[in-house]
Amino acid sequence: MGFFSRLFKIREQDPTSPDTTWAMEDNGSELVLDAEYASMLMTEIDIDAAIASHERWRLQLQDMVNGRSQEVMRPERICQDDRCDLGRWLYGTGRVRLGHYPAFDMLVARHKYFHQQAADVVTAFQASEQQKAVQLLNSSCRHASNQVLLLLKELKRGLGR
Repeated sequence: MGFFSRLFKIREQDPTSPDTTWAMEDNGSELVLDAEYASMLMTEIDIDAAIASHERWRLQLQDMVNGRSQEVMRPERICQDDRCDLGRWLYGTGRVRLGHYPAFDMLVARHKYFHQQAADVVTAFQASEQQKAVQLLNSSCRHASNQVLLLLKELKRGLGR
């Protein structure tokens, strides 16, 4: 059973209803989504764009610590998890629509943690602590990034897209 299938069970409905979308998991578990509700969520956030944007952030950090970028990053701005497109959605419409699910809070927390770790990478790099920046990027920052990506992909799958 998928992660969001366990935590984002939106609504139980009759499988014969035309308003029901069924996603059968390997073990036969069912995630039931009201098709109209899922469509509405998909118009409010482009999950693929959020995934791509998040992956670009990770690449920018890698380029910085590996000396392939001259871009000046500001850790005091990077740590603000409500400034990127995903963060604005998480703290706005996403919270309104999905905030009552435990998995949503987990996504918000992992996203916030990623921003904190990314800011720590930049801070270490700007303090000429190259080894520490690389270590942070390759451990806690990468782990947090992978969790955000996993949660976004599971959300997308849970929405039946």
